[in-house]
Amino acid sequence: MLDAVRAAIRDVPDFPKPGVVFKDITPVLSDPILFRGVIDALAGRWRGERIHKIIGIESRGFVFAAPLAYVLGAGLTIVRKPGKLPWKTIREAYALEYGEAVLELHDDAFQPGERVLVVDDVLATGGTAEAAGRLVERQRAQLAGYAFVVDLSFLGGSARLGADKVHALLRY
Repeated sequence: MLDAVRAAIRDVPDFPKPGVVFKDITPVLSDPILFRGVIDALAGRWRGERIHKIIGIESRGFVFAAPLAYVLGAGLTIVRKPGKLPWKTIREAYALEYGEAVLELHDDAFQPGERVLVVDDVLATGGTAEAAGRLVERQRAQLAGYAFVVDLSFLGGSARLGADKVHALLRY
């Protein structure tokens, strides 16, 4: 199944800027068999890990976090760009190669001690996922790990997050 997922992911050269080869997962999403296979494969790694909540990273992380939360019987929360969440939030700034970005999370998203899984579609340098993990820990919840469909391992994200905490279905 993973070979079929890899074959369905298309490379888009020079997007979003020259020199970048974007991994487009939308063909996987549009195929119900592949999409179900991805969710089942992600869930297989985390079954039995007592995951209480899943946090989806804006925006493609939402697509995988919601069905994964359903399958694992976990709650779902989301981390977003500033000003997008309707309740009181906490913020975490993180560095980008060309500046800084900020993520926000509802200030009551987790209870102390809850085990939380951070989910996104693609792991690149790891800055966004690391910031989401810091938001989890600031609420005294336990970061169980990170789940991704794709890890662009040549960019060092899994090393930054801790290889033992990262599970990705495909690596490039």
